[in-house]
Amino acid sequence: MIGDLPAETTKSPAAPRRREQRTLYAAAFTNGPNELFDFILPLWAGAALGLSATEVGILMAVEMALSVIARPIAGVLADLFERRYVAATGAILYAASAAGYALAHDAPFAYAAAAVGGVGGALLWVAVRAIISERLAEDSAVFPRLLASQETGSWVAFVAGMVLIGEIGFDGVFWLCAGACLLAAALLLSSPRRQVPRTPRGTPAGEPGGEEVTAGSAIAGLGAVGRRLRPMLIAVVVTMAAEAAISLLLLMHLQREFDLEVIQVAYVFLPGAIAMSVAAERLHTYVVRFGRTRILMCASFASAAFAAGLAWAPNPVVIAALWILSGLAWAAVIPIQQAVIAEASGEHAGRGMGVYESANLLGALVGALAAGVLYDGADWTVACLSAVVLILAGSVVVPRAVRRLGVADVPPPPPEREPDPDPEPDPEPDPAPLPKPGADVTKSTPVRDEPPKTRQQVLRELGRHAVVFAVAQVVLLLLGLSWLYDLATEDSVDVLLHGAGQESGFARVGEDGGKIWTFVLVVHALWAGAKCLATGLGRDGRD
Repeated sequence: MIGDLPAETTKSPAAPRRREQRTLYAAAFTNGPNELFDFILPLWAGAALGLSATEVGILMAVEMALSVIARPIAGVLADLFERRYVAATGAILYAASAAGYALAHDAPFAYAAAAVGGVGGALLWVAVRAIISERLAEDSAVFPRLLASQETGSWVAFVAGMVLIGEIGFDGVFWLCAGACLLAAALLLSSPRRQVPRTPRGTPAGEPGGEEVTAGSAIAGLGAVGRRLRPMLIAVVVTMAAEAAISLLLLMHLQREFDLEVIQVAYVFLPGAIAMSVAAERLHTYVVRFGRTRILMCASFASAAFAAGLAWAPNPVVIAALWILSGLAWAAVIPIQQAVIAEASGEHAGRGMGVYESANLLGALVGALAAGVLYDGADWTVACLSAVVLILAGSVVVPRAVRRLGVADVPPPPPEREPDPDPEPDPEPDPAPLPKPGADVTKSTPVRDEPPKTRQQVLRELGRHAVVFAVAQVVLLLLGLSWLYDLATEDSVDVLLHGAGQESGFARVGEDGGKIWTFVLVVHALWAGAKCLATGLGRDGRD
């Protein structure tokens, strides 16, 4: 028999939640190395191996090509076998790829490591998204949580990698990434197995819980899933092409127009990554309130405004602020796309995620090619406005694709974060903002029934954060590591990009940490202001 193993006779109601939680941790530990590799591999290949630009291009193309080929196959495997094993295999291959880069001394070895990483990434991310989709019917916020975990892992890995690379070199960073991927594999293997209901003996082969699912029928089903998802896949290609084009345009602009180095470019992108990790789950509340198509259109307009603003942005500081707008847009778009794909795929979520991932990579390839042509052959303003046109085209294509798939435009509100296993109705909802420890919080109580935080509560949380931040800054000031002091006393633009100029990587940990914490506090303050404004508008509407 091929398929997910049947659950134990006595099911643990908390097991699916634990399975999701450990998968989210694994996603954070592996997405950091994934994003960091994309950033430092070209630099490492040129500096450590002495590869030419063409050979560096081949190195990146090998990983992408293997990943595109392997993703649909990974989707089939995620539907045939226990998904945590497929995901853990991908994480182990990721670790092997990182170790291969650390040990590589010539181009063929590096190409082999890239091929292993391409296959590992396909197995990992397709299976991870399929695991996360298992609770989508009972919790519509699972994909925003996945994106938040991924982006948190991404920016933490970026900061750690950029700070430590001067001390431990490229090889040391690769070994740390390998260790993080092995930790992710251990988390996946230790998570509970999937709990599927037992089905009667007469269940036909190929049906959910059926007794026989052959590899041939699974591969044939891949084509059927692809045809079913075709409208959304086309929309994904368009949106990913737009995202890849504008990201690459920005990267080349920062390097060539402003002469920024690698770590400086990373700091320009950092505020947007933090905004994505903080806002993804919170933005889902607006999806529940206003519907997927409206939020997709609003996100497209926000991303288009960012692209248009780039055409006239005077310096990297303004670009970093604009990038937050783009990050918020994608924090809304990506979870909606993944949830729609999972819902339309039904029990074949693995195959659905496989073709979705392939569409993502295809869009990224198209966007990268378009960005290169635009940057070399057109004025910067024309290039940015061309990206605006592509993004606005997505604002039309994506909502129509959602409607054509026939999925619900308004997802159900997510339940409490720790749902009670017994779905008993709660006739008397607790008016208190937070339940008492040990209180019975029922699964049927949605988040929208929970009393919203008052302005005083929101501002009190921000105040506590600001007090802790201020104490930490005083300590850093006494140690001579205060980034805010350098910002006030030196060239502000230079300090924003370079920091205080500490030579040692370890000496810069405190300063860079203070800089990142400042960005986090600013995002928190902006979010608190938006919440207070929304609370005031809602109160006025009720009055």
